[in-house]
Amino acid sequence: MSAALLWTSSKSYAENDTLDRQWVAVGRNGKLEYKKTPREDRIMDFSHAGYMGGGVALPKVPAKKIVGPSGGDDTARIQAAINQISEKPLVRGFRGAVLLKQGTFRCSGALKIAASGVVLRGAGMDKGGTTIEMVGEPHVCIHIESNEKNSFLPVDNAAPIRITDDYVPSGTIILTLEDASDLTVGDAVIIRRPITSEWISFMGMDTLVRDGENQTWINPGSVLNFERRVRGIRGNRIALDVALSDSIDARFTGREGATVVKAAPSTRISHIGVEGIRIISKPPVGDLTVKKYEGIELRYCKDCWVRYVSSHEPVTVVRVNSSDCTQVTLQEIEIFHSQQIKKGAGYPADFLVRGSRVLIDRCSSKGDGAFFYSSLGMSDTSAVILNCDFHGKGSVQPHMRWNTGLLVDACRVPDGGIEFINRRTAGSGHGWTIGWAVAWNCVAGNFKNEQPPGSMNWVVGCSGKTEEGENFLSHGQRVTPGSLYLAQLRERLGTAAVRNIGYGLGGI
Repeated sequence: MSAALLWTSSKSYAENDTLDRQWVAVGRNGKLEYKKTPREDRIMDFSHAGYMGGGVALPKVPAKKIVGPSGGDDTARIQAAINQISEKPLVRGFRGAVLLKQGTFRCSGALKIAASGVVLRGAGMDKGGTTIEMVGEPHVCIHIESNEKNSFLPVDNAAPIRITDDYVPSGTIILTLEDASDLTVGDAVIIRRPITSEWISFMGMDTLVRDGENQTWINPGSVLNFERRVRGIRGNRIALDVALSDSIDARFTGREGATVVKAAPSTRISHIGVEGIRIISKPPVGDLTVKKYEGIELRYCKDCWVRYVSSHEPVTVVRVNSSDCTQVTLQEIEIFHSQQIKKGAGYPADFLVRGSRVLIDRCSSKGDGAFFYSSLGMSDTSAVILNCDFHGKGSVQPHMRWNTGLLVDACRVPDGGIEFINRRTAGSGHGWTIGWAVAWNCVAGNFKNEQPPGSMNWVVGCSGKTEEGENFLSHGQRVTPGSLYLAQLRERLGTAAVRNIGYGLGGI
């Protein structure tokens, strides 16, 4: 995008009725055009989801350590190899890979990666490849987490700068500040949107009562953070590198208002991969309150990936479990459940996401009694679920509190649902779970698409029973482009970016 186009909207050449039917359309100039609300809200550009911000091929990292199965407990041996690689110097962002040979490795504890540039690779996710068999007490199989944590901290002595716009629309990259003179292009910044009692009341979340007890959706005084970089500055207006996934209404931001502050350098680890592994465990027992075997957990990391992994029986197969986990790709992960856990305190999720800009690509799940995708806590999600197949009695459902920005793109959930809903008093007062979400050209057994106050959710070009809500557009008829994410990625970075992540242009 040229510098001039940062500040202006291009003229729409798409037919008005097409935009009315689907909100994004290919214009006569071949560019994507977006319908906007009267307050300028629009479907956001989701193409920044994934490793390195989208459109970058996952790297092939040379093996520096090879480990074979011993026939006994292999936890310590694999961990020792990971630790040895973790002490090597970084070369162009990587230290090297630990290669697990063919066969079965029995592990009684978690394998932890806590240094940047380390890859754990097996010989394949099929039976003839590399299997990690989880034994002993239930635990997480692989844990990726920085030992240092500094979520959304400002630069020392950096003063918050007030946003002066009366209304910042969802999907925009432009903010007007009280004084932008201390910012420079390239600065990492945190946009802070305070959560006030007035906004909670506006959302209808101040009257939740369950079994005679008041339920708390989100505590007043909480803050929704958006991590971005400054891409352009013109006077006191700044352009961001990634669009905002939520709107900011000055009526509900309190005396201090929404602000922008320079971000401190991150201590997150990065460029870590797990690939080519089959993970198995005993089937789960009991309800969700009983500790279970789990797959892979990521915390406090950026630009990481999990690919070519199959999981047999563990619950919560991939958990992106901190709000400052960002730009993660989960690709071609196959999940199998032979039985479901008992319905008690809820169901597990195959993919449980709290971080932002996560791309779940060409994954599959078979089995009942799980959320195929769920979210955890309040987050700027900006996530994409692309070309996935989920079979069984489950759902794609943001689960609790307030998440913003989710694209479910060309996915198939024939036995279950895609649900953008208000969970009201369910759980501990989960309430409104998602705003500014899109289901695009999906097939599902059922759709629920409720509309939060001051926000929107869209179901476009999808097929399946519509159960609750509204804004079902071109329902039963696929729309163009076939994949919104791939079309947005091609428009931003070109055709090579689409090919880099393993797609041809025929899928757009």
